[in-house]
Amino acid sequence: MDQKRLDKALAFVKSQWPAAKPKVGLICGSGWSDVVAAFKEKASLSYGNIPGMGSPGVVGHAGKLAWAGLSGIETFVFQGRRHWYEGEGWTPVALPVYLLKQLGAKAVVLTNAAGGVRADLTPGTLMIIEDHVNLMNANPLLGPHNPAWGPRFPDQSTVYNKELREALERAGKAVGQKLAKGVYLAGSGPLYETPAEIRAWRALGADAVGMSTVPEAQLANAAGMKVLGLSCITNLAAGVSKNPLTHEEVTATTKAAMAGMKTLIVQLWKELATAV
Repeated sequence: MDQKRLDKALAFVKSQWPAAKPKVGLICGSGWSDVVAAFKEKASLSYGNIPGMGSPGVVGHAGKLAWAGLSGIETFVFQGRRHWYEGEGWTPVALPVYLLKQLGAKAVVLTNAAGGVRADLTPGTLMIIEDHVNLMNANPLLGPHNPAWGPRFPDQSTVYNKELREALERAGKAVGQKLAKGVYLAGSGPLYETPAEIRAWRALGADAVGMSTVPEAQLANAAGMKVLGLSCITNLAAGVSKNPLTHEEVTATTKAAMAGMKTLIVQLWKELATAV
């Protein structure tokens, strides 16, 4: 991770938005970028203009940072994320969390598109992440210790904050959405999993699988922020689905689920007003 690039990005955002003091961050996974329409947007920056961030290399990630608000909560909405598998190192992956932490945010909501391993996790289901399994064969805290990310050996007993998970449950009930709960497993990507891998990962306790989210959760948790994770199940995992897996299916499912996703986010922010 390149600390100089992180600091340069922070200086740039401060220069553009000197009054910005986000309380919460929302990092949008594949297909989630349009939830920004639920917020009152003050301004936006292209990822390509933020030093060290760079434009996303995946369809379904808009590549913009919005300075916005909802239910009185100042929020940075990251419309899309960078991925480890893009081959540009941990800096662009870590950058959103670093900006949030340094600008005073107390919590981050991480969203993603995931494949359903458990039988009831059918496409369109929204799943609260209770815990994760990291099978990316790496993590962003490798290397020399940087105090900006907290202690050398951060505890991970409760990465996903219980109070925020309960707030998300209340939000779902308030808008009539039944939310699933489960364990998210992250592989490195960009390959979809094999049926044999899914059988192995099911045995390890995975309910849903993807290629993101875990690095940001590890960083935010280590840095002392509250973390909430939410998956949109966009397809059945390999061996569960009878069809080949495609990114087109992922984006089509999130597009179809967008109205419900926006409704849930609006209600969640009402709940967060007393939880962060």
